[in-house]
Amino acid sequence: MRLALAEARLAIGRTHPNPAVGAVLVKDGRVVGRGHTAPPGGPHAEVRALTDAGAAARGADLFTTLEPCGHWGRTPPCSEAILAAGVARVFSGSSDPNPLVDGRGVKALREAGIPVWTSVLAREADALNRPFFKAMRIGLPWITLKAAVSLDGKLATASGDSRWVSGEEARAEVHRLRDLVDAVLVGAGTVAADDPQLTTRLPAGNGRDALRVVLDSALRLSPERKVFHRGSTARTLVVHVEGQGADRQAGLLATGAELLAVPGRPGAVDLEETLRALVRRDVLHLLVEGGPRVFAALVQAGLADELLLHVAPKLVGEEGRSWVGALGLERMVGAPSLHLEAVRRLGEDVEIRARFGAPGAG
Repeated sequence: MRLALAEARLAIGRTHPNPAVGAVLVKDGRVVGRGHTAPPGGPHAEVRALTDAGAAARGADLFTTLEPCGHWGRTPPCSEAILAAGVARVFSGSSDPNPLVDGRGVKALREAGIPVWTSVLAREADALNRPFFKAMRIGLPWITLKAAVSLDGKLATASGDSRWVSGEEARAEVHRLRDLVDAVLVGAGTVAADDPQLTTRLPAGNGRDALRVVLDSALRLSPERKVFHRGSTARTLVVHVEGQGADRQAGLLATGAELLAVPGRPGAVDLEETLRALVRRDVLHLLVEGGPRVFAALVQAGLADELLLHVAPKLVGEEGRSWVGALGLERMVGAPSLHLEAVRRLGEDVEIRARFGAPGAG
């Protein structure tokens, strides 16, 4: 199953809105086939592993990180392919919350006489597809907040200068993360202050650009900003409050950007409605890169899932700008709770990954 998990990781960021799945076939103690989910419309992990194994699949054990599907979608049911190949036993990791799946494939296999073991390394398997599971269960994307800060928690000096807080290794890691998520979101203030491209720039140009989402309630941003440049392959979606900025829509649309009107109030879009609209556009994993007001609003609303901080060995002082805006706290007991998941070095910087909520949740 650990080999299947490693195979699944090869598919992360390339399968949405489908989950990333890995599968391995073992016969007489030897791996005879392996595969991971192809992009939408292509074969699932189990079918790719069966194809890789060929005739050796007969009598083999199948290890798959997600229960096999038993329904017709863009591709035939994996359970039928498993039966046709003559697999002896099946071991699966995660259960699939998709109501079209939800145990049907496992039931079909068992009714055909194939032993099936479920929940094998389920925690590790579940962690691979947290965005998919969350979207299926409650219709919201998995939200990762990412910020580069000094040791005293500042993302910029008092003048707004933030280049560069973190070092080259940490900045390269951000591009690797953008390559894996479905969309990158920032507020209009971040675009106005930093004029970011929000594209993925990896060595040899192998990166994939995620959808760029900009929260601009009144459509006040200039079409000249880099997120609207036609030269980029990245698509840009501007979210605004219904009925606001009508006279400025044409200029943004002329850049190729899309506009999404949602409920809200002056200066702020309805965040939950925005997130649900993004899921309907197949955005399951959303990377939020700023700014402080957006971070604070997501934290206060209980919508953020994890925090990724790149902490640089620098001091900015109390006059610097904090990475998160006002949370309205009067007592420490009311502070949002996080728990650490991982800490590692990135050159001279430290990457801290933490989850919101109780340990083990989600």
